[in-house]
Amino acid sequence: MKAVVATGYGPPEQYTVADVPAPRPGPGQIQVRVAAASINPADVRLPSGDFRDVVPLEFPHVPGNDFAGTVSEAGPGVTAYRVGDEIFGQAVPRALRAMAGATRPSLSTGSLAEYAVFEADTPFLAHRPPRLALEHAAALPTTGLTARALMTTARVRPGETVLVIGATGGVGTAVIPLLAAAKARIIATATEADAGVLRRLGAHETIGYPEAEYPSGVDVALNLTLPSDHLTGVATAVRPGGRLLTITYPVPRQEWIGRDDVALHFVLDMDGALGGMREVAELAATGGLPATIGRRYTLDEGPRACVDFARLHTTGKLVVTM
Repeated sequence: MKAVVATGYGPPEQYTVADVPAPRPGPGQIQVRVAAASINPADVRLPSGDFRDVVPLEFPHVPGNDFAGTVSEAGPGVTAYRVGDEIFGQAVPRALRAMAGATRPSLSTGSLAEYAVFEADTPFLAHRPPRLALEHAAALPTTGLTARALMTTARVRPGETVLVIGATGGVGTAVIPLLAAAKARIIATATEADAGVLRRLGAHETIGYPEAEYPSGVDVALNLTLPSDHLTGVATAVRPGGRLLTITYPVPRQEWIGRDDVALHFVLDMDGALGGMREVAELAATGGLPATIGRRYTLDEGPRACVDFARLHTTGKLVVTM
């Protein structure tokens, strides 16, 4: 089969498309013929070598977490899926087993490939609803899960003001419609070129990225892009008694934000305790969770998609079709 591969540690410019053996499913696993996949930070961060001491990779390494496709083979013991089922979801590389869910981890061989193997018994895979377009299904898994987890944790009330830092990325373009549905007032960071996209998704106001442009007295701040040890500027925008939520590493500490009157939350749900792919599917099928696709690529252009993700300002998700 053809797949995007990293043959050693290095930048995404070194990725290639190569022929590698198609993975076969074992007990409790399914093989999926991947139709589309989307790019996430781990696809470029893990092969970069930044975490090689903690998460060593075996090469050739096939990146890719999010996918949509068709079950092509089911291993012994699988009852939730049958050959021919249209499914979508999110799974991390097997090298991240220690960081995946404690009970039902979602692991795979890498979705930037014609075929991939996934664990069947996980909350992070689900049947794709007929009303959810294939490319949209590939774009939504990680962003949809994260957006829902943010909303569940933030408990935004109607009329509250929410500042979204990094609103133009995949998670930002997924969470803004959910905030709008919750009747929040949304202030989002964006370039002038992206302002129209965010307003169509539900943002009331867009501002620049510098901290000097952050408003004051917001009820909730969502940090989707800054390192979590650089949030003092974001924290100054939050009113006393407000909430600051972040999804980035390192895991934040209260003293880092210089405020003890702001509730600080690190949102990372590796067990699906805040909802899994079934909930994402239901919300997306009703139009409540739209996918924003910034660029599309073929599998042969997969390495370029990874480079663009790492080097360019992107809006929404980058999707690779097989």
